[in-house]
Amino acid sequence: MMRRRIQTHETWFVVAAAVALIAAAVGVWAMTHGTRVAPPEPASQRAVRQIREQLGRDAELRYSEVGQRRAVCGYVGRTRGGQAVGFVSLTSRILFSDDPLPTEFRDMRERYCPGFLTRPPTG
Repeated sequence: MMRRRIQTHETWFVVAAAVALIAAAVGVWAMTHGTRVAPPEPASQRAVRQIREQLGRDAELRYSEVGQRRAVCGYVGRTRGGQAVGFVSLTSRILFSDDPLPTEFRDMRERYCPGFLTRPPTG
């Protein structure tokens, strides 16, 4: 009975050592074969891409400014020369001021772009 228990421990040790060696080999291979992570897309380029994807090629970026946490806020025309619409672009989504989610847009604007799309203080 004791002999069988020792073999079980030895088997687990061999399996753990094999897994560690495979992980080390994969790590060395990845380091030597130049696998690279793509650099993050600049926030302004991301906003332009999102606008084009959501509104099409006729959309016109009118103004943009960098907000907090890689957010971009600005104005876009849905068509060239059309009425300006506010937007907030995050890494994973974009919301427009005329979307059917006005509360969510307002919350995102206040969180990521404080002071944007608000009236200037009166003197």
